[in-house]
Amino acid sequence: MTIQDTGSAEVRRDDLLHVSDLHKAYTAPGAAFRQEAVVKGVSFSIAEGETVGLVGASGAGKSTIGRMIAGLEQPDSGTIKVMGQDILALKGKARRQALRPIQMIFQDPYESLSPRMTIEQLVCEPLVIQRLYSGDKRARRELVREALAEVSLSPDRYMDRYPHELSGGERQRVGLARAFIVRPRLIVADEPTSMLDPSLRLDLLDVMKRLRQRHGLSYLFITHDIALTRHFCDRMLVLEQGVIVESGSTDAVIDDPQHPFTKRLIGALLELTGV
Repeated sequence: MTIQDTGSAEVRRDDLLHVSDLHKAYTAPGAAFRQEAVVKGVSFSIAEGETVGLVGASGAGKSTIGRMIAGLEQPDSGTIKVMGQDILALKGKARRQALRPIQMIFQDPYESLSPRMTIEQLVCEPLVIQRLYSGDKRARRELVREALAEVSLSPDRYMDRYPHELSGGERQRVGLARAFIVRPRLIVADEPTSMLDPSLRLDLLDVMKRLRQRHGLSYLFITHDIALTRHFCDRMLVLEQGVIVESGSTDAVIDDPQHPFTKRLIGALLELTGV
C-alpha cells in the first residue's frame, strides 16, 4: 500500500537511520540575499538490512539529502539519528565517530578517484582518514584485499593499477570497496549507475546486493531510474521539489501510484520502454 508522506516518519524499533523534518536552502544565483529552499521538511527511516530508493527528477534535492546524511553538508534544521544518536548534536571527533557507520559512493567514478593514487592507496584511504589500524600496514593491506574481493575485483590484478587503467564499471566498484572497507552499516549511493553503460548497471547492483546479503548492509539508493529502483529497492520515496510526495513498498508505489508526480514518472518509464 502506498502512502503519501505528510512530513513525518514514525520511528521503528529496528531503524538504523531516522531523518526528521530536514530542511536545506541555498543562496539563489545572482541574488545574494534570497534563499532558495531545496529540501523542505523531509522525514523517513531506513531499517537494518533495508534498501530504500530516493527517486526524483534532476534538481529535486536528492543528492543534497544524501550528502547531509553522510555528513558532507549541514542541514539548516531537522534531526539525523544513526542508531538512535542525533549526529547533528555532536561536534568534532564524537561526530566523526558517530558518522563512521555511514559511507557514500558517488555518481561519477571518473572524478571521485584521484588519478595519482594506486587502487590500493585509494581503497585504503578511508582507513587512513579515520586512523584505523594506524601503524599496521599488513592489516590495512589485508583489509584492502578483502574489500576488493568483496566487489569482485582480483586484489593481485588491481591493487597496483591506477584509475585511468580501469573501465567505468571497475572504477565504480573501487568506489564501493572504498566505502565498504570501514565496514559501514549504511551506504548512501548517489546515482552510482548513471555514468555506466546499461550492460554494466545491473552488474554493479548485483555486487551491492551480495554485500547486503553477506553483511546486512542498508542502502539509500538515490536515482531517477524507476526500473533500477524496482530491481534493487525494498521501499521507495518519491521526491518532488524537495518534498517527499509518496512512499511505500517499491512494487506498491510503481504498480499503483497515487500522487500525480509519481504517475508522471511511471508514465515516462512506460513510454520509454514501450510496456
